[in-house]
Amino acid sequence: MIKSELVLKIAERNPHLYHRDVETIVNTVLNTITDALRKGDRVELRGFGAFSAKQRRARTGRNPRTGEQVSVDQKIAPAFKTGKELRLRLNGKAARKA
Repeated sequence: MIKSELVLKIAERNPHLYHRDVETIVNTVLNTITDALRKGDRVELRGFGAFSAKQRRARTGRNPRTGEQVSVDQKIAPAFKTGKELRLRLNGKAARKA
């Protein structure tokens, strides 16, 4: 699913909201997650999962075409870990209420 499909699905389920408002909401949520990760914060959506930023160290890589060694700079990469409820739902099991 792409972002525009997500916006359409949310708009269909909420006919009282304008399409442009749904689009603004989705963009705001995604931008807020991005900004938090940029600051080094962790974003947890209970039952869905957690987003975090992981530091990748500098390393020596290899060009797959030529086999030549290439230096790869350190970088920050986003990471996502699914929540328990999402994992259970994907596997066809109902999440148990405690």
